[in-house]
Amino acid sequence: MAEKIKKEEPPIELDTRKQLPEPKGWKILVAMPVVKEKTEGGILKASDTKDIEESSNIGGYVMKLGPDCYNDERRFPSGAWCKKGDWVLIGRYAGARFSLEDDHEVRIINDDEVIGTIINPDDIKSA
Repeated sequence: MAEKIKKEEPPIELDTRKQLPEPKGWKILVAMPVVKEKTEGGILKASDTKDIEESSNIGGYVMKLGPDCYNDERRFPSGAWCKKGDWVLIGRYAGARFSLEDDHEVRIINDDEVIGTIINPDDIKSA
């Protein structure tokens, strides 16, 4: 079985990237994927539907790690759970949420809120 190619990082404008906050301590900056405007069948989604999908999204792209992430060998004896550039699963309502100038959702989560790493967030459907 052929392995899928890792999905590209979220489309955040270069000027906006320069304004991303630096996570402190054991925090991780995660960019959430953009919610699609249409269903697979081509039907436009209502704004309420898009809002629900955006807030309950469980996959994100690791943009930055704070300086203390995964440094506690007692809590992380096998090492880091993720690295910059990974797509990760997180809790549905995990982290502090905010939007960038381009309305892209970003979250800051704790290092222990990573549930797992994934190759392509489009393969994960939240219930």
